[in-house]
Amino acid sequence: MGSVRPGGGDRVSRVDAVDMGDPDFRRSRRIRRLRRLWRAIPSAPRCKLCTRPFGPPGGPFMRLVGLGPWPGNPKYCTGCFKALYRHRAGAEIECTLLFADIRGSTSLGESMRASEFRSLMDRFYTTAAGVLVDHEAIVDKFVGDEVIAIFVPAMTEGNHAGQAIDAGLELLRVTGHGASAPWAPIGIGINTGKAFVGAVGTAEHVEFTALGDAVNVTARLASEAAAGEILVAEATVRAAGPVNRERASPRGHRSIDLRGRSKPTVVQVLTLAAGGSVPNEVRDA
Repeated sequence: MGSVRPGGGDRVSRVDAVDMGDPDFRRSRRIRRLRRLWRAIPSAPRCKLCTRPFGPPGGPFMRLVGLGPWPGNPKYCTGCFKALYRHRAGAEIECTLLFADIRGSTSLGESMRASEFRSLMDRFYTTAAGVLVDHEAIVDKFVGDEVIAIFVPAMTEGNHAGQAIDAGLELLRVTGHGASAPWAPIGIGINTGKAFVGAVGTAEHVEFTALGDAVNVTARLASEAAAGEILVAEATVRAAGPVNRERASPRGHRSIDLRGRSKPTVVQVLTLAAGGSVPNEVRDA
């Protein structure tokens, strides 16, 4: 599985494009050497991959030279992904994608002032990003009323499908779907497959994202999910194994005709298990 580096050049250092597909990458000799180097500089918290310090006294200096927390997942440092951005590198790897968007956002926008709607979206973005980072996702982007995340083997130690499902269930919980009325009614699509994952764009504007059919399918699953539902593709179900019935309530399978595909797509429908706890911030909202 080769990496893509427009313009050629030497092998990408730090996190190579193909490393993202390796569930044992954190235990590789190269990463062990980096960890020994950076552990000599205090102090915690640290990059989860190379252990470069985020805390003082080393952390402020790292941020000053552009090596602070990575926006895609602040548990990791920018330095670990810098070469991918510089070379606009990527690789085709198996990963799991999650799309979550607010249902009825147009009606919500019409029913409140623009500043109030902006506050709602900020709350959704902040809440979703926290959940996704906690589940080792790369937060790809926020688009309108939607958040997109990528789960790769290297960051989830191979359990990208399971982490994505757990993240989806937690997103339902923290947005209040265990309550009588969620503060953000969301539908979620989750799919596993091969995608190009890496840095794309121009010399002036580079984004870290995922591209390919698996991404398109995930987006369409999310658009079909009703508020409070997670539509999980069969490939994800197979990769993740049995769902935790203390957290999830399987609602059977559904056959969906997705635009542009010749055959129906079969998904498992999940909702929060009955009696699931609701965060205090939801009760108090």
